[in-house]
Formats: sequence, structure tokens, C-alpha cells
Amino acid sequence: MEAPLALYRRYRPESFAEVIGQDHVTGPLRAALTNNRVHHAYLFSGPRGCGKTTSARILARCLNCEQGPTDTPCGTCQSCTDLARGGPGSIDVIEIDAASHGGVDDARDLREKAFFAPVNSRYKIYIIDEAHMVSPAGFNALLKLVEEPPEHIKFVFATTEPEKVIGTIRSRTHHYPFRLIPPRTLSDYLQQICDQEGVQVDPAALPLVVRAGGGSARDTMSVLDQLIGGAGAEGVTHQLATGLLGFTPETLLDEVVDAFAADDGGTVFGVVDKVIETGQDPRRFTEDLLRRLRDLVIIAAVPDAPATGLIDVPADQAERLVAQAARFGRADLSRAADLVATGLTELKGATAPRLLLELICARVLLPGADHTTGGVMARLDRIEKRMAIEGTPSQARQAPAAAPAPPQAAPVPAAKEAAPLAASEAGAPAPEPAPVEAPAPTEPPSATAPAAEPVTSTPPSPASSPEPAAEPVPASGLTLVDVRRLWPDLLESVKVKRRFTWILLSQNAQVAAVDDKTLTIALVNAGARQSFSSGGSEEILRQAAIDVIGHDWRIEAIIDPTAQPGAHADTVTRPAVTPEPEAPAAPSDQPAPAPTPERPAAPERRPVDPDAVATARGAIQETRPKGGPGRQQERSVSDADAHPDDPDADDDLGGTELLERELGASIIEEIKHD
Repeated sequence: MEAPLALYRRYRPESFAEVIGQDHVTGPLRAALTNNRVHHAYLFSGPRGCGKTTSARILARCLNCEQGPTDTPCGTCQSCTDLARGGPGSIDVIEIDAASHGGVDDARDLREKAFFAPVNSRYKIYIIDEAHMVSPAGFNALLKLVEEPPEHIKFVFATTEPEKVIGTIRSRTHHYPFRLIPPRTLSDYLQQICDQEGVQVDPAALPLVVRAGGGSARDTMSVLDQLIGGAGAEGVTHQLATGLLGFTPETLLDEVVDAFAADDGGTVFGVVDKVIETGQDPRRFTEDLLRRLRDLVIIAAVPDAPATGLIDVPADQAERLVAQAARFGRADLSRAADLVATGLTELKGATAPRLLLELICARVLLPGADHTTGGVMARLDRIEKRMAIEGTPSQARQAPAAAPAPPQAAPVPAAKEAAPLAASEAGAPAPEPAPVEAPAPTEPPSATAPAAEPVTSTPPSPASSPEPAAEPVPASGLTLVDVRRLWPDLLESVKVKRRFTWILLSQNAQVAAVDDKTLTIALVNAGARQSFSSGGSEEILRQAAIDVIGHDWRIEAIIDPTAQPGAHADTVTRPAVTPEPEAPAAPSDQPAPAPTPERPAAPERRPVDPDAVATARGAIQETRPKGGPGRQQERSVSDADAHPDDPDADDDLGGTELLERELGASIIEEIKHD
């Protein structure tokens, strides 16, 4: 079985109508043939594989056709069949490779043979390929012949470097510059060839083939021929094209771009590690990343760019690009593209490509370290994006005329809260307060209530009943990327409320998942998860999310499967939500701050009944027993004195061991105080 010819030979155009992407050349040539105004010498220039030599052969067919000169060869005469695809060639059409026949002796030999008349055609046509390789002496030997040739002689010079053709020759020719073929035109042509060959091809693979060909028809068809030869029964797939051509997988580019948008350095450097560990070329990855950023810059400026053809991508990928561009600002995208473009030039010939690639990613992630105009504009873009995705806290919606209440406020019995509320509604208008947790002082410590719903001991009267609490703000499209971007702000709010929770989250946790109802936090190990779940930290984080984002999530804690091998991501702890008290009582063997009776209430809140204040203060228990050194004997061990926020005493670990287990700390020096 004889092997077929290469694709670029089997589908070589035989007429100007079949040439693609060169209408600016084929149109004037066809007009000159129709009007019988053909010049004696032509210079075809342009990148390799764009149709220079093929057009020269078509021009020879048109000139020597028995029906010609014509712009459309008949295809049946002797000259047309000799110059057709797979034909033997014509003795009157001489192709010379100037790369090996460009000396002065070759030029003299051509000059001597040119004066002989053609054998069986109208013209003797010389096609000199790679004309820039002709030596200056060879061009000088041809100068007189090209300037005043016999009537039966035509010259066509084809070159990729027209500036190397001496001016005296170039000035005596008609110059037609060929161009690279547009990607969309070439993609449609490849699809047509695949249909004729009966080969199935993934639409997402064709842009990769076109990109590998670089706008050259011959190079692109060679790449397609290679993919078809290596394809299986399913045809040319995107995975086959990506692996064989060495392009970065789209999933990897999506991952790094999403990480840039979320300011997630861990994921970014994890992607760099994948690139190196899988043997991919860091320079190719950087080039693909720059191309992705270029697409995002265009989409940010022209949202319908995929539909209008400015970006040639499949429909599913176009949707992802539009979503990714929406997470950046224009200045942030432009700065990232500039940094990657600069780094791409530095990667050329680098001895440590991984190091340079990591430095590029670090510059993109740290606009705060860039004090140029681009860095400042990138920071402004991030602030605007953050303000656009942040919600309104529930307290602000319930009391629009008042500033948000401080995160810690003295609990007031709900039965006493109804009276001042009724008084404020009957008198001058007052802003409606945000719901406040109000457990009765006499209730046991285990009694808890949701933070967003007030607890009343008696049914309120219609005149004094407060309006129902507003429904939680819906997520309104907040994605995992958005919540990770707001994670530093959440930690700052947690830090104000409870420092232990802040330390636990900032060092051991990250956001794992989010939906409309649940915020999932991944902690590094089971000990950290137990400390988070049993210490009331879930409620602290929940309140911080309400304050910062304006959304009331249920907090779920899991063990991070990436940090602890073998852990399952679906191991979720759902403890009962326990509100954090305003000021947890310290153990009796440690000094505790005395109650501060003169602590003023927030000025924005409505007046509080003095009786309620007195009742709340009376409920505060003394935490430091009197008697000095004898206080160890007076310590109560009754279960009635236990508090939900007391540290667990399930083991005999001392202070040093407890710090090492829970916080990973080490004791540098211990100072004894007498």
C-alpha cells in the first residue's frame, strides 16, 4: 500500500481562486491577466509557507494555458496538466533554488540559456526561489537580462527577505508582498480539509493547530497531518493536540488565573510546581499565560469579543474567559500582562527558569510592592472589585439611620428590652436596633440562642413587639474566589472579636467551599478542628461574616485533605452554634479584669432601661476570690460553676504541652513571678 502524499502537497492550490488569505495579491494578478498587462518580472515576498511559490506556478499555468493568457487555467491542455498537482512539470517552466544556485556562474549559465525559445509553450518562465540567497555578483550578472529580457522570457523571484534583493533588480520588478493567513480563515480551511479526509476533529483542537502553524498554510497543514496520523478512532482531540504540541492545558491556565484573581499565592505557586514536575517548558507556560491575559484584557475592553471574532475560542471557553475577566480590573489585568511579557523576555536563555517564573508570579500577586502608576491603579482596581462584591451587614439594613453596633455589647434580658422599645416607638422616632442576643441571667450556661433572633421570656404585646429580623442577604453570586479575596477582612473582624479564634484561623485554616447557606473551613489537623468547633469559634466567624460581607452562613469545619493525607473532605463537624460571651470569665487561679461599671453603651443604640442595666450587672459573678494565698483551697469544683468557654481539662497536659499541641508554639523562656 503506497503512502499518500503530504497534506500540503495534496491540497496545493491550482488556481488563484483556491489561494486563501492573499486576496490583495491574487486580485491584481488576475486583473493583469484579464487585461493582458502582465509584466516581465515579479517579486513575491512574505513569510514561509504563505503561497509565494504556489502563486508563481499558478501564474505560469495562466500564462502558458492554450486558452490564455487567462486568470483561470483550463486544466485540460498540455501545459495545465504538466503543472497540475502531481504532474511531471513543464520543460518551459524552470524552478531554480537560489540557496544552492546563487553564484555568478549559475547566473551566467541562466543568461546564456534564456535566449533560447520555449519548446512547446508560449513563454519560458524562470521561478527563482529563495532569491535573497543570490550573491551580489550573481544579481549583477542577471541585471541586463532582467532589465531588457526577450519577449518570451518571464521572471518570478520569490523570497522571504526582499530587502536583501539588490535595489537595481527590485526596481525592475512588480513587488507583491504576501502575508500570514488570518487564524479564522485558516481554521475554516482546516475544517474543510478534515471533512474531505473524513477525519473527526475537536473544534477546540483547531485553534491549537492554527496557533502552532503560526499563520503559515504549509506549516499548519503539516501539523494537522501529524495529528491525523497519530489520532485514534475518536479523531483529533483537544487532549491529543495539547500533549503533542506542548501547549499548557486550559485547566492549568484557568487555575492560575483564578488564583491571581483571588490573591491566592498558595495555588499560584502550586501551579508553578505542577509545570516543573510534569516536565513542561516554563517559557511555553509563560507564553500561554501571556496569551490568556491578552484575551482577558480584550474581553475587559470589549465584552462581546468572543462573539465578534476578536478572540477565536470555543463557546464554552469563551464563557470562562468572560467570567475570569469580570474578576479583574482593567488596570490590574494590564499590569499583570506587562509583568508577564517582561518576564517572558527574561526567560530566554535563563539558567534558572523556575526561579524567574516564580518571581514573575510574585510580582503579579504583590501590587502593593509596586509604587509605579500601574501598581497604584491595580490596587485601586482590587479595592473597587472588593467593594462591588461586598454585601451590606444585616445590622445596617435593620437600622439604616444608626451606625453599626460594636461587636461586643453587654447582654440585656429580653423581658427588659421590650419596655424601652415600646417607649421609643410611642415617643420620638428612634432607629430600630439590630437584634441582640439576650439570655436571661438565671439560665444555666448551656442555654444558647441564635445570634440573629432575640429570646423573650414572655410573649410581647402587639404594641411593644419588635419587627421581625430581616432575612439573611442572599449570596448574590459570591464565589469561592470572592470569599477568599475577602478572607483577610474576615480575619481582621475576627481579631477584634476574639484573638484566640483569629490565631487559630490565620495559622491553620483556609476557605474550602461556599454556597448560599454554608461556609466550609478547612483546618490543618483534627486538633485544630476540635479547638475550632468546641471553643465557640464558629459563632465568632459567623458574626464576622455578617459584619464584613452581610451574609449569614452556617459554618462547617473539615480537615484539609491536602494538609493531612488520608483525611476525607466529607468529614464535617456540625456542632451546635454557641454564641461567644462578651467577656469570658477567667479561671480562678489567673488574674481577671474587674467589671467596668462605667463602660458606656454605644451612642447609636437606643436608651436602655436602668432596671435592665442593674439586673445585668447583678448577674456578673466575682471571678477572683478574696483571701489571698488561700484562694486555691476556696476554688469550687461544682459543675454548676462551669462555663462553656472554660478550657477543656480532659487530659493532664501542662501549659507548655497545651501550647505546643494547640498552637504549635514553643516556650523560649518562662519567668516565675512570686
